[in-house]
Amino acid sequence: MPSEFALIDRYFRRAPRDPAHTVLGVGDDGAIVRPSPGCELVISTDMLMAGTHFLPDTDPADLGWKTLAVNVSDLAAMGALPRWALLAAALPEANEAWIEKFAQGFFACADSFGIDVIGGDTTKSPPVDAALQRPPPRGQGNTWGGPACFPGPRVFCVTIFGEVPTGTALLRSGAAVGDEIWVSGHPGRAALGLAHLQGRTVLSEPALTDCLAALHRPQPRVALGLALRGLATAAIDVSDGLLADLGHILKASNVAARLQPAVLPAPTIERDSYLAGGDDYELVFTVPAARHAEVAALSTSLALPLARIGTIESGSGLSVFDPAGQALDIARRGYDHFS
Repeated sequence: MPSEFALIDRYFRRAPRDPAHTVLGVGDDGAIVRPSPGCELVISTDMLMAGTHFLPDTDPADLGWKTLAVNVSDLAAMGALPRWALLAAALPEANEAWIEKFAQGFFACADSFGIDVIGGDTTKSPPVDAALQRPPPRGQGNTWGGPACFPGPRVFCVTIFGEVPTGTALLRSGAAVGDEIWVSGHPGRAALGLAHLQGRTVLSEPALTDCLAALHRPQPRVALGLALRGLATAAIDVSDGLLADLGHILKASNVAARLQPAVLPAPTIERDSYLAGGDDYELVFTVPAARHAEVAALSTSLALPLARIGTIESGSGLSVFDPAGQALDIARRGYDHFS
């Protein structure tokens, strides 16, 4: 069985793509990077755990892509250009075939967005007591204790670094009364794909392929985020649900919103997925009404659907209406890890 360091060397060590910016990558106790002049660093981190963020039997190449992509999306929401990433992983075993495919997906995403992977860490996740759902007592070793224990989960944590010209980062706190609310793409597809895999709905082609692609291979809206610098007043990516994530903008900006999409699915699992599903990694953002035409033109230039779905108002709270103006009572607004 290969050692931890052999696995890192074999699957995660790559030459820096631009030595002018990545002076030293994987191999030492730390990496050395050189930010571009006149730029600020934007830093984010996300953790993914089997059973919570992905199904245990997810294809490893898809999982590798998604592990990095959800972090790239955070930088897109701030108008930052992604540059560097670190990966920490806890794995139940050193399954080389699985790790190789995971690395292929991870680096495919890195290559798509020009990211250098500059370090990280690996460890073995401890076995879990099947009856008590907890690791065995300290001192009992790191081997499985027979049928009473099962392998620990796969856990991945990425820390990502990006650059943005000083003072131009998109924040959650800039939305103003009168701003329009926009969203990219088609929210809800990833949640529908997951619902299909879990047997809560049945999708047919071509929707099935489209929704599973949204779930397994999300496309961070980096180009959109860069184009929104100086145009959007606030932005966030849709990870926990459209309503929940828009709520973060409202709270940070101390404003309210009237959400009234021109097109809204019928009150079924499709509507719930659209409003509260999450895992799409689209961007929801606010723009002054006077700049409506610029956003419409941006949709054309990026070949990316951008839909106006509401308006920022004074006060607090989020009201939801159907296209005809009928107020809706929405019970579920998104995902929360602790509720």
